[in-house]
Amino acid sequence: MDAYYTIEEKYLRAVDKLSYGKTTKGLKLLNEIISNDPLYARAHHQLGMIYYYEMKDYQTAGYHFKTCMELEPSFPDNYTDYLDLLVFLNMEKTVHTVSVKALNTPGADTAGVYDLLGLFYEKNKQWTKALDAYQKAFMEVTDNTEKTDIELSLKRVQSKMKQTQAYNYHVTE
Repeated sequence: MDAYYTIEEKYLRAVDKLSYGKTTKGLKLLNEIISNDPLYARAHHQLGMIYYYEMKDYQTAGYHFKTCMELEPSFPDNYTDYLDLLVFLNMEKTVHTVSVKALNTPGADTAGVYDLLGLFYEKNKQWTKALDAYQKAFMEVTDNTEKTDIELSLKRVQSKMKQTQAYNYHVTE
């Protein structure tokens, strides 16, 4: 059995296992960390990712993402994954609360946050807000692939806006 001297070493070992696709071993190490130190925020973040993306256990994932945010609000990596879950679950009030915190956290992916807000508004057929959020995402993005995705989102929302506009006919002589 491996002996780890610090909780950080065990955490790094768990992240390493996860990066090599060894989810079961990483999950075991992360649960050991939480049982020894329930206030270790980054372990909660990793557990949230496993439960959301791998196990599709959204309630448990939400618990871990929220716990991470409460324990370490300055940890920027947590916000995008947590918002992704909240948008997926269409949790309006929490989406707004978490997005405001994310946009005020140094190092958080602002383009990603605006992109997720755009998706949230688009799913709820709030075209103007969606367009505004996607435009903000476009102004923040630095990755070409993400830029292309945001441009497609902008076009998609504009197309939906045109489809929902009422037709007005005027008779002219």
